[in-house]
Amino acid sequence: MTVTRDACEAMDRDDPLGFVRDRFDVPEDVIYLDGNSLGALPRDTPEALEQATRKAWGKGLIRSWNTEGWIDQPLVLGGRIARLIGAETDEVAVTDSTSVNLFKLASAAMAMRPDRRVILSEAGNFPTDLYMLQGLVEQLGGRAELRVVERAAIADAITEEVALLVLTHVHYVTGEIFDMPGLTRRAHAVRALTLWDLSHSCGALEVDLNGAGADFAIGCGYKYLNGGPGAPAYAFAAKRHHKVMRQPLAGWMGHAKPFDFVDDYAPAPGIAQVLCGTPSVLAMTALKCGLDTFEGVEMAAVRKKSIALSEVFRELMTAPELAEFQLVSPEDPNLRGSHLSYAHQDGYAIMAALIDRGVIGDFRAPDRLRFGFTPLYARFVDMFDAVERLKAVMRDGVWRAPKYSVRQAVT
Repeated sequence: MTVTRDACEAMDRDDPLGFVRDRFDVPEDVIYLDGNSLGALPRDTPEALEQATRKAWGKGLIRSWNTEGWIDQPLVLGGRIARLIGAETDEVAVTDSTSVNLFKLASAAMAMRPDRRVILSEAGNFPTDLYMLQGLVEQLGGRAELRVVERAAIADAITEEVALLVLTHVHYVTGEIFDMPGLTRRAHAVRALTLWDLSHSCGALEVDLNGAGADFAIGCGYKYLNGGPGAPAYAFAAKRHHKVMRQPLAGWMGHAKPFDFVDDYAPAPGIAQVLCGTPSVLAMTALKCGLDTFEGVEMAAVRKKSIALSEVFRELMTAPELAEFQLVSPEDPNLRGSHLSYAHQDGYAIMAALIDRGVIGDFRAPDRLRFGFTPLYARFVDMFDAVERLKAVMRDGVWRAPKYSVRQAVT
């Protein structure tokens, strides 16, 4: 199949999600293919932050915890995320970061399986997940073991020794999707619990936590949810666990009656117990704007466009002049999330040169160029133009300039 720019423009005209792009402030001179790392700015966010700062904070002052509903934001926003991940509205709370939430829920899960000591995860999982699990094992003082195996060996490694299976639903580099229902069933068959990281799933593809029988899940707010850099994360706990789970970071916002100011901790009922410290109101204001961009949008349509965008991009990348780029994501679009990764020994310099030419993707060590497709604002014509600019970068050899080999702090 030959993909032309005219064909891409026609697909954009027929795109049922085309209207959503107007909800974002995407610079006209940029092709943004990094929403899988940081979502684009929603148009309403600056004004919402201005109002939250000058009016709610500036005029309302501390009264705004009540009058503006600040105190309710963690559960209200959690309820809105719930519909995107197949959860009930009272099973999700917005709080802290993905790393902190992983620690909280993994710790709670281990306490629910005191007769077992193994936490099972994937070799090459997102590093912060493994680091937090390593820290938890250290905190448990030898009463737990982190067992890390290759992806192909995960299913067979789910034995009766395992207390908790911790996996990222969509792999951050390859984009490969785990079989959440199948692995959850396998874990439950041996009484193990599951904790899924949805950071590269939520907002880009359909997720059905309750349909899969998942126990716990976490995810970030700054990728496909467009909540801004460092946006608050979220935590999911299946309702069946609420009465028995206990997370270790017993902060005052997770107390049953935080404004009684008593010395002894009593966990709040339900999902509210995963809260810890005072929520960042301004950050949650921005996240609300990100969630607003999903109004009137069905995740089935998002997934359909995600696959279509990535397939157009993948086809364009088969051009002979790009033969040295090796696809490391699954070829079958049903087996991957909403990004594609390519290996090239000079990947960092090539991506840096491409970014200089208005196509923003990112790089993951040791040699992977990563291109993300956010269906709410990415266009088919962007796929065509991005690959054309990559061809020019390779043809002209501009990536060989020494400045492109100097590693920046964030890649």
